Amino acid sequence: MPSLTLPVDPHLFVVFVGVMAVLAATPGPANLFAIATGIERGRRAVLVAVLGMNTATLVWFAAAALGLGALVAAFPQVFRVVAMLGALYVGWLGLSALLAAVKPRAPAEADEGRVRPQRPAFVDGFLVQLANPKIVLFFSAVLPPFMDVARPAGPQLAVFAGVLIGMDLITMTAYGLGGATLARRMDDPTFRRVFSVFVGLLLLSAAALIGLRL
Repeated sequence: MPSLTLPVDPHLFVVFVGVMAVLAATPGPANLFAIATGIERGRRAVLVAVLGMNTATLVWFAAAALGLGALVAAFPQVFRVVAMLGALYVGWLGLSALLAAVKPRAPAEADEGRVRPQRPAFVDGFLVQLANPKIVLFFSAVLPPFMDVARPAGPQLAVFAGVLIGMDLITMTAYGLGGATLARRMDDPTFRRVFSVFVGLLLLSAAALIGLRL
């Protein structure tokens, strides 16, 4: 019989790490948002947005500690509404980027070489992840099988949170910095307009992904 001194079951932990590695690397709304942020706002904004997304993940873990799974089962429509609002928000970000591509730019904006962000990257990242149905699915369907009822829930959630956030930090930052690298040619007005359209379509795709998973 396995020892219960460890916070999580070792065998379940190994499987969990493998599953999380796949999920973290799989493109989803948060990954697409990270790419779009890198393209439109640059490397610093990527790091801030990733921090916002992982702060939202911590909020979800705190909710899980308070019985999120039971709430999801009891009130599924509430979480669908939250996800739909998230899809609309991401879609609005995409439309804003498309409008920026066709809107005449003031001289000060042209000198800066990119659209001035209207919202803090942290806030955008937080809201995108808070309404991400992928994270709702994780807490309602993926995480419960890895929880050992013979062990305290708090330490298990802490370990799983560390794994998930660590992997998300790596993958989302990589996606975002990749987008920022592509944005180095933003001083070219034509290239900048094309990329603004690309960013808009990317964010609209993320919104569609959220909607399709409802």
